[in-house]
Amino acid sequence: MYWTIYIIIIAYFVPGTVGIWFVNRNREPEVIRRSWIKHLTYFIIINVLFFSITLNVILFRYISIAIIIAGFIELIKLFMESGYRHKLFFMAAIFILALLASGFLIFSRMDQGIILFAFIILCIFDGLSQLTGQLIGKRKLFPKISPNKTVEGFLGGAGVAILSSMVFRQVIPELTLPETLILSGVVVLFAFAGDTAKSVYKRKYNVKDFSRIIPGHGGVLDRFDSLIAGGAGVALLSWLAGRL
Repeated sequence: MYWTIYIIIIAYFVPGTVGIWFVNRNREPEVIRRSWIKHLTYFIIINVLFFSITLNVILFRYISIAIIIAGFIELIKLFMESGYRHKLFFMAAIFILALLASGFLIFSRMDQGIILFAFIILCIFDGLSQLTGQLIGKRKLFPKISPNKTVEGFLGGAGVAILSSMVFRQVIPELTLPETLILSGVVVLFAFAGDTAKSVYKRKYNVKDFSRIIPGHGGVLDRFDSLIAGGAGVALLSWLAGRL
């Protein structure tokens, strides 16, 4: 079953690659180079996480711990580099990250099927929202916080991700169709909220990225913010539904 799912994921990735080529066709060479580096790095990350979940989910738990530790380090490092400005804001950010990280750790210890399903929906939303925004995005969602986010990008990514949940229902067959749609909707909303919160923090400290550790993406929080928040959302939903 996992190989079938992997093939489907690759099938999603192919039109995304074509879309990136279409978006980049008239751009400057350096912009094109950075775009392809980002795309290739994203493909590698998806493969690492997918196989860590499917081959031995314990590996995903270790990766989750590493992501959380690196995230806290990036928050603190940025605060220190700013000269310890906005102390109350920083404390609030640490508190929020701690809550999300706790939920994400719970998520990493949940059933393998739920983890894989949430991961797939998250990848589809993340990739398609960016691509849709670049292709047809016109109306800015939060121009002062994150100028690249558009209404069309969000709706396109969310729509495809939630509809795709019906394709991947076999991963968690015990869920009904309404439950599957609700779960995918929660993943999308929390992932979007996490990405927006990251943008607010970076805007407050006037930086583009948390670091440059991941080629084309920036820091760990730049890449995994939506995964942390999306996983926390799944953990919260499971707790509310009495499934933990």
